[in-house]
Amino acid sequence: MVKHLTLAAEPRYFKSSSVQSRLLGVGLRHTVRPLLGLWARLPFDLYPPNVVDHAARLLPVHEGTSWRTVDLGQCPSEWLMAKDVRDVHGGNPHAILYFHGGAFLTCGLNTHRSLVSRISYAAGQPVLNVGYRQMPAEPITESVADGVVAFRWLLDQGYRPEHITIAGDSAGGYLAFSVARAVLDAGWGRPAGVVAISPLLDVDSTRKRNHPNADRCETFPLNALERFTDLTLRNDDRRGISGKRVCPVDMPLSDMPPSIIQIGSHEILMPDAELMANRLVAAGIPCDLQIWENQVHVFQAAAAWVPEARHAIDEIALFVQALADGSIEAPASKGKAKKKVARPRVRPQARTVSR
Repeated sequence: MVKHLTLAAEPRYFKSSSVQSRLLGVGLRHTVRPLLGLWARLPFDLYPPNVVDHAARLLPVHEGTSWRTVDLGQCPSEWLMAKDVRDVHGGNPHAILYFHGGAFLTCGLNTHRSLVSRISYAAGQPVLNVGYRQMPAEPITESVADGVVAFRWLLDQGYRPEHITIAGDSAGGYLAFSVARAVLDAGWGRPAGVVAISPLLDVDSTRKRNHPNADRCETFPLNALERFTDLTLRNDDRRGISGKRVCPVDMPLSDMPPSIIQIGSHEILMPDAELMANRLVAAGIPCDLQIWENQVHVFQAAAAWVPEARHAIDEIALFVQALADGSIEAPASKGKAKKKVARPRVRPQARTVSR
């Protein structure tokens, strides 16, 4: 067993003490984790229908949130604004592009609308919530392609690339970094920043297998991650794209925008977060790695009743607002002097999140 990486990113640690967060962890360890472990041991591939997303239509959003459907051609999406939030036509030049998690297999607009509405409210920015195509119908490369189309849609609405923050949780964190890379490679400009919540950033499970968190995660057993790795590789092979997809941890990073990564201290995805933060900082890119004590995978989605989740969303809002006001800046382009990077000192405006 190996120790945690020595981090150049200087992670910030957030302590946890609420009964709600402990109950959430116990609940997941005795329900979701064993079910995923059983799925991983099946002798055949099982791609269950996405009933979770259909059932999630009943989840409440932040009070006063409105949204409308956006057709991106290959996938459904929605333009969401929390209470009192304005878009570019109302004088607000900033926006967030969001990708839901679900291991590229499940979840969607409905499961994440509540979380997205709270991020919109806390950050004071509208959000394009993307229902990208998923496996087994499409490989991960097509999920990334949908994300690029979504970014293009925002540009067509009048948003500038440097005013768009790309965010996502779990598999959506993979997309957030991948789409930022694709936008840069397309020559469209540099996005404002990347927000990654409990991100999956490396499909290869080797580092996860050798990490202290390999058997500590309350959501994912190791065999489920290994089964996921196998599914993605075989899905790529069927489409003839084997060897052509590069995970975020292996992408060129020297021109990437600033990022914030939030991860629970026992998550099996911790090595992904550590490695990405290390490589970003080594490339000269600001990265705020936040480690939340004993918090579960994407605990931010439980903001309706877990206080640490609301605190984490406030930290995301702080980062997004700092990008907007210029107190966090990426290094200048090659050949130009680098601008000073400052950590924001002003917290988001106090707002009560409905419970």
